[in-house]
Amino acid sequence: MVLRGYVPTSEETLQTLAALRLQSLNSDFSTHAPFPRLEELFPPHVLHARLPPPHRRPPTKCRGARLRAGLLAGGLWGQVLAKQRAERDQRLRGRLREEGASTMAAIVEKWKLLQGMGRPEAMAAYVALVREWPGFGSTLFDVDLRAVRPRWGRGSGQPWQRAALTPLSLQSPVGAGPQRLWLGIGAKAVSLYKPGEPEPLDSFCYGRISSFGASDSSTFRLSVEDRDLLFETSQVDEIAQLLNTYLTSAGARRLPRPQEPATRPPASDPTALPQGLCPTAGPWQHRPPVGSFHS
Repeated sequence: MVLRGYVPTSEETLQTLAALRLQSLNSDFSTHAPFPRLEELFPPHVLHARLPPPHRRPPTKCRGARLRAGLLAGGLWGQVLAKQRAERDQRLRGRLREEGASTMAAIVEKWKLLQGMGRPEAMAAYVALVREWPGFGSTLFDVDLRAVRPRWGRGSGQPWQRAALTPLSLQSPVGAGPQRLWLGIGAKAVSLYKPGEPEPLDSFCYGRISSFGASDSSTFRLSVEDRDLLFETSQVDEIAQLLNTYLTSAGARRLPRPQEPATRPPASDPTALPQGLCPTAGPWQHRPPVGSFHS
């Protein structure tokens, strides 16, 4: 979960987690201890994010200019461009090795500070740090939120709207296209996260989910009271099975069924929480390593 980038936190905390992992694997620091590869300790995407974005030339609009560019690319100029690309790739690989060495050195320094910490204690400290994220324990799926539609307008032929940004409400401004999100399915709620953000964009208690199902092999629909959310994902079956498992274990009074049609809006409940929101803890604050890590 950490190595796949599903625990949004600072690089400092990620380095501390890597040091705790080394302590749990090898005990105290030693130059003779086996070193795992960096990608087994630290999320690779963090290192790649430090690299400058590739330079892209603007597309040539003039047809004649495109033709001349094509002819040049097939000749001597094409060889020059290929050489430049190879040199740029080599520089990026060198920069990536430097970033990796710098990160590994920082991890080792933190590992040295853990001298005397037992393996069970290191594992407990590792889990305690990860548990600070409110989404800990949830299964995360990469999804594209494609559209949002008012649920009770479905019968009147009201069209789907493009997915709105945050918050996910009918009053939100209409976005330009699908949004890449994390769909987090936990024991108490379903949450939507912007990748890399620690706090959810929205959370839905299971009592507020009226139905769910697969529109096709790559489209999943989640109906939450007054709205339908349409997702594109390659894990439709896994999401549906996990949702059904949690709903069954939660013992909901009325289990949503895939493709169940909506008949009437839910009755108003003066004690109900605001739409779409579940009770959550306060904002996640990263606590720096404390003295208990030291011997």
